[in-house]
Amino acid sequence: MSQGEPQPANLPAPATADTATTEARPPQIDLERFRELDLRVAEIVAAEPIPGATRLLRLEVDLGTERRQLVAGIAEFFQPVQLLGRKIIVVANLKPARLRGVESQGMLLAAGGQAPGEPLGLLTVDPPVPNGTRVS
Repeated sequence: MSQGEPQPANLPAPATADTATTEARPPQIDLERFRELDLRVAEIVAAEPIPGATRLLRLEVDLGTERRQLVAGIAEFFQPVQLLGRKIIVVANLKPARLRGVESQGMLLAAGGQAPGEPLGLLTVDPPVPNGTRVS
């Protein structure tokens, strides 16, 4: 195909300086691997800074049938009071990890916030969706 000809509808357009990223693409996974993720709706019921940590907040989330503690590196983007009542998406089957001595029992999903001055957005759902609902 020569330059200037339209691309067939089923092929992606070639990358340009505007669309190319400097990050390597993660490997593709199949549907079975995706189904291994347990993504759930959770409501933030408590939030507080972790002493001695400038970027970390300790969150308590309600997953419908249980409450869990998460440690999230979002303190530079949100004050704890701004988070209360938000319905977020969490990875519920992530192995627990200790950050600054605090156990994190899952991970919230967010987008952005990587480059200086870039905002961070939490992946949220509308309030009527019950806590613990599986995301598919």
